[in-house]
Amino acid sequence: MKPIRMKGFTLIELMIVVAIVAILAAIAYPSYTSSVLKGKRAQARTALAELLQQQERYMTQRNCYLGFTTSSTFVASASAPSPATDCGGVTATTVPFKTFSGDTQTNAAYLLFADVCPGGGGTLAISECVRVNAQPIAADPTAGTLWMTSTGTKGCTGTGGAALCWP
Repeated sequence: MKPIRMKGFTLIELMIVVAIVAILAAIAYPSYTSSVLKGKRAQARTALAELLQQQERYMTQRNCYLGFTTSSTFVASASAPSPATDCGGVTATTVPFKTFSGDTQTNAAYLLFADVCPGGGGTLAISECVRVNAQPIAADPTAGTLWMTSTGTKGCTGTGGAALCWP
C-alpha cells in the first residue's frame, strides 16, 4: 500500500513568505510616499507658475499686483494682506485667481496666497513686487511653503532647502 501524501504548505513556508512580503513592503512604502510628495511639490510649482502668470496679467491691466490670503482656517503669512488688497477694489470673495493646486479644491495638496515681497530693509510695495506662495495642506516639513516672486527669486521655508523645492 502506498503512503498518502498531504499537499499544501507548512507553517514555516508560510511564515517565510510573509516575512519576505513584509521586507518588500518596508522598502517600497517609504519610496512610494517620497514619490507622492515629489509629485505634489511639482504640482505646487506648476500652480505657482500659473498664479504668477495671472498676477502679471493683472498687473498689466491694473498697474499693481493682488495680495490675498488662503481661505483656510490657518494663518497663511504674517505679511499677507487680509482681506485681499489691491488698487482695483477686489475683495477676498472675488479673487480672480485659482487659489489651490490641482484640479479641484477638495483634492488640492497646496493652498495658494500672494503677499508683498520682502525687500532689503523691509517689504516692497504690492505695486512693485508680489510673492506667490503654496502652503501645504498636509505637513511637509522638508519643503514647507514654496514661494516665488515676480522678480524671479524662488525658495521654500522647509528644512530641505531651495534645491529640494526647486530642482
